[in-house]
Formats: sequence, structure tokens, C-alpha cells
Amino acid sequence: MEIITTIILGIVEGITEWLPISSTGHLILVKEFLAGGKSFINNAAFFDLYLYVIQLGAILAVVTLYFKKLNPFAPSKSVKEKRDTWSMWFKVIVACLPAAIIGLALDSFMEQIENWQVVSAMLIVYGIAFIIVEKLNKKTSISDIGEMSYKTAFLIGMFQVLSIIPGTSRSGATILGAMLVGCKREVAAEFSFFLAIPVMVGVSILKIGKFLLEGAVMSSSEIMVLLIGMLVAYIVSMICIKLLVGFVKKHDFKSFGVYRIILGIVVITYFLAF
Repeated sequence: MEIITTIILGIVEGITEWLPISSTGHLILVKEFLAGGKSFINNAAFFDLYLYVIQLGAILAVVTLYFKKLNPFAPSKSVKEKRDTWSMWFKVIVACLPAAIIGLALDSFMEQIENWQVVSAMLIVYGIAFIIVEKLNKKTSISDIGEMSYKTAFLIGMFQVLSIIPGTSRSGATILGAMLVGCKREVAAEFSFFLAIPVMVGVSILKIGKFLLEGAVMSSSEIMVLLIGMLVAYIVSMICIKLLVGFVKKHDFKSFGVYRIILGIVVITYFLAF
């Protein structure tokens, strides 16, 4: 059952981390359905660590798929291409600064409000926001990350700060912000992928350090479920990212907005009923 549970959670993480639909909202529901007995889900300290560590598997999928584009040392790149790659990384770093500063300051507080009420509210609010933005925002001037200014990158980073509120969705906040400042959907999605690398790696290291500093020790079975969860998240993320990139080239994000609203209502209904 432990292996089945971590496989299910890895699948959910691999799908929801990249789609603008909130991995937290889905994982809360999955946790409710799978909790019971002596499952690692019921170990609050370890499960909190688990949710962040399996994100590393999802991050490895981005690195794998975009390795050449992300690698400024690739011998096949010209001097200009290497310079452009460094420029892209500097924009990613600039965009990550707000989340690094504000996110660290508010980390403990946000953990306290991670409940179904906040998650469901954010699912619905941002679902409505996606529908409104898609209907009203038709102007796009940035068709490549290379065309993005550092100011634009910083503004997108400010939107990423919103994702510290449970249920918002990191990819949802950054994609929405990127579209509002003039990025095409494909650029918004791709930049969101790249922003996740330093943010999620940093948060995972922070959570692991906090877990160990508090004197907690992982058993061999807990290490096993972590590794399996990471592997599953990696494989599913590879598939999901490819599908999302293909999707946004032909469709808008309204369907994700509708889905978020429905999921928010489902979360509210479930917890009020049970």
C-alpha cells in the first residue's frame, strides 16, 4: 500500500505541478482519500517533507527536456547563443528574487493557513481570473524569452509571490502574470517551467534542512517512498510538459479556469459533507 500510495501521489504531482490548477488542492483531496492505517501520509512532519522532495523529480523533467536550451556551456552553441542563455538565466534569477525574499519571510505563516477553506477559495478566485484575462487580454508583444526585459521578468516574479498562498498554483500565478505583461501563452508557460527550477530546488533544500535540524530521522521505507515518488513525478512530468506545450499553441487557458472553479466547489462540498 505504501508503494501504491507514493505512485498515486507521484502521478498527481507530475500532472498538477505544471498545469495551472494547483498541486496543493489536488494533493489535499488525494490525501483525504488515501489516509488511513499507518500510512506515511499520517506522519505530518514526513508528509510535509515528502510533498516538497518529490517536486525534485518534476524539476528533473524540465532539466531533461530543456537541457540544451538551459545549458550555457553547450559546445554546439555559438557565442551569441551562449550569451543569450546566460541572459535568460539572469532573468530567471531576477524573477525569483521576490519569492525568495517574501516567500522565506512568510513560509511559517503560510503553513498555518494551508487548509481546505483557503485552498478552495484560491482555486475559484484564480479560475475566474484565468477566464477574465483570456477574454480581455488579447495584446501580446513578447514571443520569446529573449525579448523579455529584466523589468518584465521582475514583474512576473512578483506574481509568483502570490503562489505562496495555498491553492494558488505556482505555474498558474506565473503564467497569469506573464500573460498580463504581454507574453504569448507559450512563452508564459516556458518561463514558468524555468522559474520552477531555482524556486522548487531551494524550497526542497529548505524543507529537508528543517526536517533534519528538528532531529527527525527517515526510515528505509520512508526513503524508498520518497525515491519512488520522485521517479514517478519525473516520468509523468516529462509527458505532461510536452502535452501542455502542444496544448497552449492551439488553445487558451479558459478550460483550466473552468476546471479550477469546479475543483474548488468539489473541495468545499467534500469537506462540508464529510
